[in-house]
Amino acid sequence: MLAVPSAAMAAVPTDARITAATKAWASSPLSVDPDYASVADTEAMLGEIRSAPVPVYVAVVPTGTWFQEKGDTALLAGWLAQANGKPGVYVVMDENTTYGVAHELHAYVSRSTYSTGKQPMSGQLSDYLDTVKVNDRYDAEPARTTPLPPETPYRSEPDRFTVGDALRNGFGAGVLGLMGGAILAGVVLGVAALVAPKRGGRS
Repeated sequence: MLAVPSAAMAAVPTDARITAATKAWASSPLSVDPDYASVADTEAMLGEIRSAPVPVYVAVVPTGTWFQEKGDTALLAGWLAQANGKPGVYVVMDENTTYGVAHELHAYVSRSTYSTGKQPMSGQLSDYLDTVKVNDRYDAEPARTTPLPPETPYRSEPDRFTVGDALRNGFGAGVLGLMGGAILAGVVLGVAALVAPKRGGRS
Protein backbone atom coordinates (compact mmCIF):
# COMPACT_ATOMS: atom_id res chain seq x y z
CA MET A 1 0.00 0.00 0.00
CA LEU A 2 1.29 3.44 -0.95
CA ALA A 3 1.27 5.90 1.92
CA VAL A 4 0.76 9.57 1.15
CA PRO A 5 2.50 12.25 3.26
CA SER A 6 -0.01 13.95 5.53
CA ALA A 7 2.00 17.03 6.52
CA ALA A 8 -0.57 19.36 4.98
CA MET A 9 -3.46 17.84 6.91
CA ALA A 10 -5.24 19.74 9.66
CA ALA A 11 -4.41 19.11 13.29
CA VAL A 12 -6.54 16.60 15.13
CA PRO A 13 -8.64 18.31 17.81
CA THR A 14 -8.64 17.15 21.41
CA ASP A 15 -11.50 14.68 21.74
CA ALA A 16 -11.99 11.94 24.34
CA ARG A 17 -13.47 9.62 21.68
CA ILE A 18 -10.36 9.92 19.52
CA THR A 19 -8.02 9.44 22.45
CA ALA A 20 -9.85 6.33 23.65
CA ALA A 21 -10.08 4.79 20.17
CA THR A 22 -6.42 5.23 19.27
CA LYS A 23 -5.40 3.84 22.65
CA ALA A 24 -7.58 0.75 22.13
CA TRP A 25 -6.33 0.27 18.55
CA ALA A 26 -2.80 -0.25 19.87
CA SER A 27 -3.92 -3.77 20.80
CA SER A 28 -7.17 -4.38 18.89
CA PRO A 29 -8.75 -2.98 15.70
CA LEU A 30 -12.06 -2.49 17.53
CA SER A 31 -12.82 0.25 20.06
CA VAL A 32 -16.21 0.33 21.79
CA ASP A 33 -17.41 3.24 23.90
CA PRO A 34 -18.80 2.08 27.29
CA ASP A 35 -22.23 3.42 26.30
CA TYR A 36 -22.37 0.81 23.52
CA ALA A 37 -20.84 -2.14 25.36
CA SER A 38 -24.22 -3.82 25.79
CA VAL A 39 -25.14 -3.69 22.09
CA ALA A 40 -21.79 -4.39 20.41
CA ASP A 41 -21.24 -8.08 19.62
CA THR A 42 -17.48 -7.62 19.75
CA GLU A 43 -16.30 -11.12 18.85
CA ALA A 44 -18.42 -11.26 15.73
CA MET A 45 -17.35 -7.70 14.82
CA LEU A 46 -13.69 -8.65 15.21
CA GLY A 47 -14.29 -11.58 12.87
CA GLU A 48 -15.66 -9.20 10.21
CA ILE A 49 -12.70 -6.83 10.65
CA ARG A 50 -10.11 -9.58 10.37
CA SER A 51 -11.68 -11.02 7.22
CA ALA A 52 -11.61 -7.66 5.40
CA PRO A 53 -9.23 -7.32 2.42
CA VAL A 54 -7.56 -4.22 3.94
CA PRO A 55 -6.71 -3.04 7.46
CA VAL A 56 -9.87 -1.86 9.21
CA TYR A 57 -10.18 0.19 12.40
CA VAL A 58 -13.61 0.50 13.98
CA ALA A 59 -14.76 2.95 16.64
CA VAL A 60 -18.22 2.51 18.14
CA VAL A 61 -18.86 5.95 19.60
CA PRO A 62 -21.62 8.53 20.01
CA THR A 63 -21.89 11.06 17.19
CA GLY A 64 -24.07 14.06 16.42
CA THR A 65 -24.26 17.76 15.66
CA TRP A 66 -23.36 18.66 19.27
CA PHE A 67 -19.83 17.23 18.91
CA GLN A 68 -16.86 19.01 17.34
CA GLU A 69 -17.48 17.46 13.93
CA LYS A 70 -20.98 19.04 13.90
CA GLY A 71 -22.62 15.93 12.51
CA ASP A 72 -19.95 15.42 9.81
CA THR A 73 -19.04 11.87 10.85
CA ALA A 74 -16.72 11.41 7.87
CA LEU A 75 -14.67 14.24 9.35
CA LEU A 76 -14.51 12.41 12.68
CA ALA A 77 -13.33 9.28 10.85
CA GLY A 78 -10.64 11.37 9.16
CA TRP A 79 -9.45 12.70 12.52
CA LEU A 80 -9.31 9.15 13.84
CA ALA A 81 -7.28 8.06 10.81
CA GLN A 82 -4.76 10.85 11.21
CA ALA A 83 -4.47 10.29 14.97
CA ASN A 84 -3.85 6.57 14.43
CA GLY A 85 -1.32 7.25 11.68
CA LYS A 86 -1.80 4.00 9.73
CA PRO A 87 -3.31 3.30 6.30
CA GLY A 88 -6.67 1.58 6.46
CA VAL A 89 -10.43 1.89 6.36
CA TYR A 90 -11.63 3.85 9.37
CA VAL A 91 -15.18 3.09 10.45
CA VAL A 92 -17.36 4.98 12.92
CA MET A 93 -20.51 3.26 14.16
CA ASP A 94 -23.42 4.17 16.35
CA GLU A 95 -26.42 1.89 16.88
CA ASN A 96 -27.94 2.32 13.42
CA THR A 97 -25.53 4.03 11.03
CA THR A 98 -22.06 3.04 9.87
CA TYR A 99 -19.74 5.70 8.42
CA GLY A 100 -16.27 5.29 7.00
CA VAL A 101 -13.36 6.65 5.02
CA ALA A 102 -10.39 5.17 3.20
CA HIS A 103 -7.10 6.57 4.45
CA GLU A 104 -3.93 6.29 2.34
CA LEU A 105 -5.33 3.24 0.54
CA HIS A 106 -6.05 2.43 -3.09
CA ALA A 107 -9.64 1.73 -2.15
CA TYR A 108 -13.20 2.99 -2.36
CA VAL A 109 -15.69 2.81 0.53
CA SER A 110 -19.27 3.93 0.87
CA ARG A 111 -19.76 7.11 2.89
CA SER A 112 -22.37 5.42 5.07
CA THR A 113 -24.83 2.55 5.37
CA TYR A 114 -27.94 2.42 7.53
CA SER A 115 -29.71 -0.37 9.37
CA THR A 116 -33.49 -0.10 9.56
CA GLY A 117 -34.09 -3.22 11.63
CA LYS A 118 -32.72 -4.88 14.74
CA GLN A 119 -29.59 -6.00 12.93
CA PRO A 120 -26.60 -6.84 15.18
CA MET A 121 -23.68 -4.46 14.89
CA SER A 122 -21.57 -7.20 13.33
CA GLY A 123 -24.15 -7.48 10.55
CA GLN A 124 -24.13 -3.72 10.04
CA LEU A 125 -20.34 -3.77 9.86
CA SER A 126 -20.43 -6.67 7.40
CA ASP A 127 -22.81 -4.75 5.12
CA TYR A 128 -20.53 -1.72 5.25
CA LEU A 129 -17.34 -3.65 4.55
CA ASP A 130 -19.06 -5.23 1.55
CA THR A 131 -18.85 -1.76 -0.08
CA VAL A 132 -15.02 -1.74 0.07
CA LYS A 133 -13.44 -1.95 -3.37
CA VAL A 134 -9.66 -2.26 -3.64
CA ASN A 135 -8.16 -1.17 -6.94
CA ASP A 136 -5.07 0.77 -8.02
CA ARG A 137 -7.25 3.15 -10.01
CA TYR A 138 -8.37 4.71 -6.71
CA ASP A 139 -5.98 7.34 -5.36
CA ALA A 140 -4.34 6.50 -2.03
CA GLU A 141 -5.14 9.83 -0.41
CA PRO A 142 -5.31 10.87 3.23
CA ALA A 143 -8.81 11.04 4.68
CA ARG A 144 -10.33 14.50 4.95
CA THR A 145 -9.55 16.30 8.22
CA THR A 146 -11.05 19.71 7.51
CA PRO A 147 -14.74 20.70 7.52
CA LEU A 148 -16.54 20.92 4.20
CA PRO A 149 -17.16 24.48 2.94
CA PRO A 150 -20.67 25.77 3.66
CA GLU A 151 -23.17 25.13 0.91
CA THR A 152 -24.17 28.17 -1.14
CA PRO A 153 -27.97 28.50 -1.18
CA TYR A 154 -29.39 28.23 -4.67
CA ARG A 155 -31.06 31.36 -5.97
CA SER A 156 -32.87 31.35 -9.28
CA GLU A 157 -32.46 34.55 -11.25
CA PRO A 158 -35.79 36.29 -11.97
CA ASP A 159 -36.64 36.58 -15.67
CA ARG A 160 -35.67 39.97 -17.01
CA PHE A 161 -38.64 41.70 -18.62
CA THR A 162 -37.59 43.62 -21.72
CA VAL A 163 -39.32 46.03 -24.08
CA GLY A 164 -39.41 43.27 -26.64
CA ASP A 165 -41.23 41.03 -24.17
CA ALA A 166 -43.70 43.80 -23.46
CA LEU A 167 -44.36 44.37 -27.17
CA ARG A 168 -44.70 40.66 -27.84
CA ASN A 169 -47.01 40.19 -24.87
CA GLY A 170 -49.03 43.25 -25.82
CA PHE A 171 -49.24 42.16 -29.44
CA GLY A 172 -50.28 38.67 -28.41
CA ALA A 173 -52.95 40.00 -26.08
CA GLY A 174 -54.19 42.34 -28.80
CA VAL A 175 -54.44 39.53 -31.31
CA LEU A 176 -56.31 37.34 -28.85
CA GLY A 177 -58.62 40.23 -28.04
CA LEU A 178 -59.36 40.89 -31.71
CA MET A 179 -59.95 37.21 -32.37
CA GLY A 180 -62.29 36.96 -29.38
CA GLY A 181 -64.15 40.08 -30.45
CA ALA A 182 -64.52 38.85 -34.01
CA ILE A 183 -65.89 35.49 -32.85
CA LEU A 184 -68.38 37.19 -30.53
CA ALA A 185 -69.45 39.62 -33.24
CA GLY A 186 -69.95 36.72 -35.63
CA VAL A 187 -72.21 34.94 -33.15
CA VAL A 188 -74.28 38.09 -32.54
CA LEU A 189 -74.69 38.77 -36.26
CA GLY A 190 -75.66 35.16 -36.88
CA VAL A 191 -78.37 35.26 -34.22
CA ALA A 192 -79.60 38.59 -35.55
CA ALA A 193 -79.82 37.20 -39.06
CA LEU A 194 -81.94 34.30 -37.85
CA VAL A 195 -84.29 36.47 -35.82
CA ALA A 196 -84.79 39.25 -38.41
CA PRO A 197 -86.87 37.25 -40.95
CA LYS A 198 -89.23 36.07 -38.23
CA ARG A 199 -89.91 39.63 -37.12
CA GLY A 200 -90.52 40.63 -40.71
CA GLY A 201 -93.11 37.90 -41.11
CA ARG A 202 -95.28 39.35 -38.34
CA SER A 203 -95.62 42.85 -39.86
